[in-house]
Amino acid sequence: MIRIADIREWRDHDVVDQDGKKIGVLESVYVDTASDEPWFVTVTIGLPTRRRLAFAPLTDAVVGPGYVRLAHSRALVKDAPSIDTDGVLAAEEEPVVFAHYEMEYVPGAGGERRLARR
Repeated sequence: MIRIADIREWRDHDVVDQDGKKIGVLESVYVDTASDEPWFVTVTIGLPTRRRLAFAPLTDAVVGPGYVRLAHSRALVKDAPSIDTDGVLAAEEEPVVFAHYEMEYVPGAGGERRLARR
């Protein structure tokens, strides 16, 4: 997994799919609240007047010079759950993000949320 210190350096760099097609720009990193490991990123996508932040997992992501390559297609990320550029992911929406990528969602032992923005 990519270390949080490393991925923060890539904010505002291109995010590309597994074929190298640009998806958007990396906006922020979300970590797993149980392990503090980077788990998801938000990618700025859309037209300049209608931008939004789409969620994408960092599973099997690769960092290169000036980009982060995800293991998912551009279409899948663009169709992912998203928030406004100044929005916040509500705790009750987290399972939807995981389900979009066919990932199991398990809340924390005390029922707490799994993702925290860093």
